[in-house]
Amino acid sequence: MGGKYRITGDKYPRMRRPRRRGKLILAATASVVALGLAGWGTLQLIDVFTGGDRKAGAADHRTDCPSAEPSAPAKALPNPAKITVNVYNATPRSGLAKQAADELKKRGFTIGKVGNASAAYDKKVAGPGVLLGAPSATNGSFPVLGTQLQGVVPKTDARKTADVDLILGTKFKAFSTPRSAAAALAALAKPASAPSC
Repeated sequence: MGGKYRITGDKYPRMRRPRRRGKLILAATASVVALGLAGWGTLQLIDVFTGGDRKAGAADHRTDCPSAEPSAPAKALPNPAKITVNVYNATPRSGLAKQAADELKKRGFTIGKVGNASAAYDKKVAGPGVLLGAPSATNGSFPVLGTQLQGVVPKTDARKTADVDLILGTKFKAFSTPRSAAAALAALAKPASAPSC
């Protein structure tokens, strides 16, 4: 082309739109925020792996958390040798009371009377068994004897003696294993500790 439209020299007119400053500011702000978050995250990781401010945390723990001392003393449970157990059979199986009494004797209990259950309980105990004794036995003999037989139901009567009746029911199969009974007894004797923080 000629005339006034002829291009001369080495400068040419711009053919693109002028840059917008908004995009440039937005990109700069986003990069500053990303760098700030990365730095904060790095500090958090350093705190996690180095333990952070342990002295302040330990002081807070001491003031906010109750002591780890037992909240109640250990229960004074009677020794099995001091518990006299009368074993009664309320099932149609013959010889069950004698077998159960022999097993309890091996486990250290003192055996009293052995025989068939009274008419009030004969063939009327649906579960594994019933523990029958004075009200004072609920916090002593019942828990100790209950560790030997899962599912036994404690009941009190008006007796004044310390002996306990174990009435075997129709669902009685066997006593707990000596190991599990010992573990249950140890758990009963263990003092209740304060909740951990």
